[in-house]
Amino acid sequence: MPFMVCIETISNVIRPGTLAVRLTANMIAGHLLLTLLGNTGPSMSHMLITFLLIAQIALLVLESAVAMIQSYVFAVLSTLYSSEVN
Repeated sequence: MPFMVCIETISNVIRPGTLAVRLTANMIAGHLLLTLLGNTGPSMSHMLITFLLIAQIALLVLESAVAMIQSYVFAVLSTLYSSEVN
């Protein structure tokens, strides 16, 4: 029984950290993809730059949607984790 208490305590301490790492990774992935695509622009022709601009706008919209979903997930999981601890 003391071993289970130790495992549950460690689990409750680690959960907010894993949530933060997941949220940070999702934010960095979107920014990194936009940056990598933006850095290839100067070496492209005008036709490809137009396609790249459209692709970046679409990715920006997608990243905004992911940010809204992640904020919802963060709020829900934070509420669940805090209700478990108390």
